[in-house]
Amino acid sequence: MDQVRYNAIWRKTTETRPAVKNPMLKAMKIGFIGAGNMTQALVKGMVESKEFKPDHIIVSNRTEGKLLKLSEQYQVQTRAHNQEVINECDVVILAVKPQDFSAAIEGLNNLFNENQIVISLAAGMPFSTLKKLIPYARLVRLMPNTPSLIGRGVIGYMSQDKEEEYVSSLMEDLFGGLGSVIRVESEDQFDALMVSCSSGTGFIFELMMYWQEWIEEHGFAPEIAKKMTIETFVGASLLASQSNGVELEELQARVTSKKGVTFSGLNSMRELEMERALRISFEKAAMRSQEISKSTK
Repeated sequence: MDQVRYNAIWRKTTETRPAVKNPMLKAMKIGFIGAGNMTQALVKGMVESKEFKPDHIIVSNRTEGKLLKLSEQYQVQTRAHNQEVINECDVVILAVKPQDFSAAIEGLNNLFNENQIVISLAAGMPFSTLKKLIPYARLVRLMPNTPSLIGRGVIGYMSQDKEEEYVSSLMEDLFGGLGSVIRVESEDQFDALMVSCSSGTGFIFELMMYWQEWIEEHGFAPEIAKKMTIETFVGASLLASQSNGVELEELQARVTSKKGVTFSGLNSMRELEMERALRISFEKAAMRSQEISKSTK
C-alpha cells in the first residue's frame, strides 16, 4: 500500500469530530518550556499544520543545543530563560519530566495569569499538585505518545476549565496534526490512557522484538525479519481500522480455522495466560504512575 493511501485511510478512520478552528489561533503565541523529543514532535505538527506562525512559537530549554536545532529546522523563536516564555505566551506547554517540574518553574509561579492556558506533560502529576504549583492559570493535563512524531499519535487531555468547549476546540487545533485527540473525564481515565497508549507503545515494541527474534531463528536476515514483523503489525492494525462495525474477535475468527495452525498457536497463548501477563504489566505501570503522583505532592 502506498504512503498516500495509508495516510488517507488513517485520517478517515481516526477522525472523531470536525476541527473547530479558533479564529484567534494565528495570533496566539505558544510557548514550550523544555525542548525534548515530545516538544520537537509537537512543534513539527504545529508548523506543518500551517495554522501557526513559526515565529509565534517560543521555546526555552536548559541547554542550547536542542534550541538551535528547533530554530534551524522550524524557524521558531528561542529564549534563554523560562520566565520569558511565560511572560510572552498565551499558551504555555510545560514539557518537562515530573522530577524536573518544580525546578523549571521555581520562583516563577506568580508570573502565570488567569487567562493563560498552561498544559502539563508531566506524567503522574495530578491537578491537585499542579494547582498548588501554578495557582493562577487555566490548567490542562496532556499525554501524547511517541507515534505523535509521525502524526499517528494518541493525544489524551484532561481539563477542569469551566469553558470546556473552548478548551476542547483549542486542544484539537493545537494537536490534531499529531493524530487522534481524545478528551478524558477523570484522572483514573488519564492514567489508563497513559499506560495503554504511551507506555503501551513500548509494550508493543517488546512484542515486536520477540516476533523478529523468532523469525531470525528460522534463517531470515535481521532486516527481512524486521520488515516481516512491522508489516504484520501494520497490516493487522490497518485491517482493523478499515473494518467498520467488525469487532476484533470477529477479525481474529476469520483467520482461525478449527484445529488449524492459528487455532493451535492461540490455544497455547491462552494456556500460558498471556492476557494475565499483559494485564499485570499494565497494572504495574499504573502503580508506578501512582507512586510518582504521591512523590510530587
